[in-house]
Amino acid sequence: MNLDFYNTQIAFASRSDSELKKASWLFGMMNRSWLVKLASKIGIYAVEWNLPFSKMLVKKTIFEQFCGGVSLEDCSPTIERLGKSGTLTILDYGAEAKESESDFDYTMNEFIKAIGFASSSDKVPVVSIKITGMARFSLLEKVHAKALLTPDEQAEFLRARERVAKVCEAANEKGIAVFIDAEESWIQDPVDHLCEEMMSIFNKKKISVYNTYQMYRHDRLNYLRDSFQRALAGNYILGAKLVRGAYMEKERQRAEEKNYPSPINPTKEATDMMYNEAVEFVVKNHEKIASCCATHNSGSTMLQAKLIEEFAIPKDHPHLTFCQLYGMSDNLTFNLSSAGYLAGKYVPYGSVKDVIPYLLRRAQENTSVSGDMGREYQFILKEIKRRGI
Repeated sequence: MNLDFYNTQIAFASRSDSELKKASWLFGMMNRSWLVKLASKIGIYAVEWNLPFSKMLVKKTIFEQFCGGVSLEDCSPTIERLGKSGTLTILDYGAEAKESESDFDYTMNEFIKAIGFASSSDKVPVVSIKITGMARFSLLEKVHAKALLTPDEQAEFLRARERVAKVCEAANEKGIAVFIDAEESWIQDPVDHLCEEMMSIFNKKKISVYNTYQMYRHDRLNYLRDSFQRALAGNYILGAKLVRGAYMEKERQRAEEKNYPSPINPTKEATDMMYNEAVEFVVKNHEKIASCCATHNSGSTMLQAKLIEEFAIPKDHPHLTFCQLYGMSDNLTFNLSSAGYLAGKYVPYGSVKDVIPYLLRRAQENTSVSGDMGREYQFILKEIKRRGI
């Protein structure tokens, strides 16, 4: 099998020596946990209070590493650069945690604008969207809990559903797909219901809508299988983006505080096993399931690549894709693309202030554990050594 995730020459081929050195410096800084904690606290306040040079400092360092730009147009050079390496772009509007109806309408229009922008390029097949960008969190929480909604809340939820439908309809008309993000477990049911409703409408002849399955939840493998049965019965293609998950600490803490069983698998090994079972399931059923292996785990990524080869499926089958976050796991994405697989980068964009929460999560993910150098840092240092710079 001609696929080597340790090939740093391919992984960083698009990076100049100076860019590689800058990335080395940045990941070296993030390798110091105390510094990340301090910078996180100072950075949030500095940007929120518009302190001199704060936005420029963030923009020229961590923002450039993990984001495509402040606007769609600003992302064009990144899209072109990725495209030259045979790598696709998944656009991700980075604003989070909105609460007003005007904000929700604005976000909906941003999603539709991104879909229009994506349709003008063959390098951007997917736009990522969040239901919580178009609906109030506490309203979704109430719907999930099956609480009685007031007439006003019923009308509000219908408006949220209409926003989601407009975005999915725009994607379907433009020939673009949408990845609908997963959310916290206590609001996930209405998100799942909206996803399945949109799939039943727009995935009849082609794939337009994907739901996201967080495999660190112990119920998600069964939910994936049940989703597939409903898709077969409804005669539509299931869209499944497979991730491990994003809210583990929050999920466990809430379960403990409210005294209910944690929805999270008890061990990392259990999550890994469940994720890999999900990969096998979607590959075996790839004619009726369009999936994306969205992980930074090299074992799960290699498993899907090997299964594609084992079942003699074309490497570029449109129902079997891979993706990783921009600025991370280049050793996976670019080696996959180079070997002929359909691999893409999640490219967030938005104002520096809006994407600060996203950037802080990336910094915290890359903080060293037990004094060991971070994975990204190791690969960058390996390539610097190979180049002799």
